[in-house]
Amino acid sequence: MKLPVNTVLPLAALIALSGCAGAGNGGGLVSDLPRNGPAADYPVVLGEPFTIGDTSYTPADRLNYDAVGYALVGQGGNGSVAAAHKTLPLPSYIELTRLDTGRTALVRVETRGPMRNDTLVEITEGAASQLGIAPDSKTPVRIRRVNPPEVERAMLRSGNEARLRMDTPKALLTVLKRNLVKQSPLGNLRNAPAIVPVDPDPVKPQRASPVAKPAVKPKAETPEPAPARPATVKASSANQAAGFYVQIGAFSTQNRANKAAGPLQAVVSKPGSLWIVRLGPYASSRGANTALEKARAAGYNDAMVRRID
Repeated sequence: MKLPVNTVLPLAALIALSGCAGAGNGGGLVSDLPRNGPAADYPVVLGEPFTIGDTSYTPADRLNYDAVGYALVGQGGNGSVAAAHKTLPLPSYIELTRLDTGRTALVRVETRGPMRNDTLVEITEGAASQLGIAPDSKTPVRIRRVNPPEVERAMLRSGNEARLRMDTPKALLTVLKRNLVKQSPLGNLRNAPAIVPVDPDPVKPQRASPVAKPAVKPKAETPEPAPARPATVKASSANQAAGFYVQIGAFSTQNRANKAAGPLQAVVSKPGSLWIVRLGPYASSRGANTALEKARAAGYNDAMVRRID
C-alpha cells in the first residue's frame, strides 16, 4: 500500500531539515519526526527542491528508487538505524548494501542530507555498526527503496535493528560496482531510476577461445537454424496484460531487440517508433524487482520496472 504524500513539509520535518543542513559534515541525523506506532510513517513528506553548490535536487516519491554511491557515517542518531537522503520521502525505508562485502541491512530514512554532492547517503552510527562500516570511512553502497512489513518498521522506529538481509551475490555486486565507476560523482542517479537509453545494443559477441584447431576441409554453407524460442512481437503495449514489467531496453531495429530478448526469454513489442524488450508481467512489484536484479546481473545495467494498467 502506497503511503499518502504531503509535498509540504510539516514543522517537525522542517526542524529535522535545518538540523541536517547545519551539521559540519553535511547533515546531522537528529530527527524530530514521531516514532511511536504505525501512524509515525504517515504522512510521507517530500519538501521543496533545493540546491547544494551548483547541483539541484528535487525530492520525489519513487517506489522503484535504486542507486549506487557513497555513504558516510554521521554523528548522533541515539543508536537508531537511520539515514539521511536528498530526495527520498520522509520517512521511507531502504535496503542499504555494502558493495565491497554484499552485506545488506534495512534502514529508515528520516532526514534530508547529506549536504554535499559527493555523497549519496549519510547513516547513523547504529546503521554503520550493523553493516560493519567504520565511523571515519567513505563506503560504496547501493540504496534500494523497499516496503517492509510493519513488524520491521516498528523495530526501526523504536531504535532497534531489523534482521539483516541476504548478502547480495557477487555477480550483482560486480555490475553495481561498474555502475558506480560510471558516475561522476553521482551521475544521473540523484533521482533514480535513470531513463533507459535508446538503442544501447548491449549484446556483445563472445570471443573464441585461442585454442589451435586442426585444418579441415571447407564445407558447404548451411542455413543457420532458427532459435528454439523466438521472441514474441506484439503490435503495441495495449495488447499486453496489465501488471509490472521489467524493461530491458529500447531498440531502433527488431533484429537488435530480438538478440537482446532471446537469452532472457523476454517479450518484444513496438508501441511506437522503437522496439521495446520487457520481462513480465508480474503480479506484484516484489516479483518485478527480483527479475530486475537478474536483468542487471546479466549486464543490462539500465533495466527498470514499468507498470502497465
